[in-house]
Amino acid sequence: MISVAEARSRVLAALSPLPAELVGLTEALGRVTAEDVTARLTQPPVSMSAMDGYAVRCADVAQVPAKLRRIGEAPAGNAFKGHVGPGEAVRIFTGAPMPDGADAVVMQEDTESDGATVTVLRTVGRHRHVRLAGIDFRRGEVGIPAGRMLTARDVGLAAAMNWPWLRVRRRPRVAILATGDEIVLPGEPLGPDQIVSSNAFALAGLITACGGVPVNLGVALDTPESLARLVTGAERADILVTSGGASAGEYDLVRGVLGDRGMDLDFYKIAMRPGKPLMFGRLGDVPVLGLPGNPVSSQVCAVLFLRPALRRLLGLPAEEETRRTAVLGRPVKQNDQREDYLRASLSIGPDGELVANPFESQDSSLLTVLARADCLVVRPPFAPAASAGDTVEFLPLGGGVLSL
Repeated sequence: MISVAEARSRVLAALSPLPAELVGLTEALGRVTAEDVTARLTQPPVSMSAMDGYAVRCADVAQVPAKLRRIGEAPAGNAFKGHVGPGEAVRIFTGAPMPDGADAVVMQEDTESDGATVTVLRTVGRHRHVRLAGIDFRRGEVGIPAGRMLTARDVGLAAAMNWPWLRVRRRPRVAILATGDEIVLPGEPLGPDQIVSSNAFALAGLITACGGVPVNLGVALDTPESLARLVTGAERADILVTSGGASAGEYDLVRGVLGDRGMDLDFYKIAMRPGKPLMFGRLGDVPVLGLPGNPVSSQVCAVLFLRPALRRLLGLPAEEETRRTAVLGRPVKQNDQREDYLRASLSIGPDGELVANPFESQDSSLLTVLARADCLVVRPPFAPAASAGDTVEFLPLGGGVLSL
């Protein structure tokens, strides 16, 4: 068995970012930039008023009250064409270009006007209530770096920078193949020795959330012929993920069938709990990640290996969801030789500290426990027993207090 760290390193070393493609701005949300997005213009292009009021020379209102002659008006989108000289003011509205000669704006509530004359009641400094040209961004500046998963805010910035389309990484196509005679789909008739399939649906959800495109190949029966037939659907995938059929049992056929088809096996078995029977190799040009069939083990391994693999394919930087620390809310036992990932909830303690509370039962068949978990508390090999209040590391799963 190899360590989790070594296994993950091998998986990531075998992958590289996918090619780029152009998408329209309306399709860019959640995509990953393949190159820097630079401003195609300066924003604002000229200095503009940030308030409704009067454009003035600050020297003219250094002492108040100050009476100024109104010489014109500047609504948004229609600049005043003249020049503001000593003792003059221009009625201006938010977003209107600042007239030549003016260097500040007095808010209208700080003035009195009889039409031709404006009385300023409060002094303003230079550039007060003025948005200077280029204060947001200037032409050629990088607004969005390469390798960023675009948020709605990023899309808005790209639009403001005058980009109707963006170059992004192609979404990874991930083929999902579940195995087992005992598996039936949700809603199908259930025999006495069968279980309802959940792995493919959980994996598809994780893949979608990480920016990939799941391709469900179906459920292969425990025969070489069935498995070989369905695996052909992965020929154009960027990665094949199998669920089940990879351990040492008589009916666990994935390694054998894929090996017969030319799979180059990199490793098999990880020193971790849950998820010991994890496999990685390459079938032609397609990387293969073989997850355990146990639903909890499958999902934990997907978090540890599939999620970072998808990030690598998308050209994202190193895993953002690195290990964090919390204090234990309850004691845990000494660990053995396998790195353990305890399902736990998170809460905020009385002193504002983050508290990880491992669930009492860590049985790897309990999907309800995993669904309620906010994180995986990491217990290194041979870690000694820990008490409530001790500091531990954890991997976030999302939700709970971390979503606040």
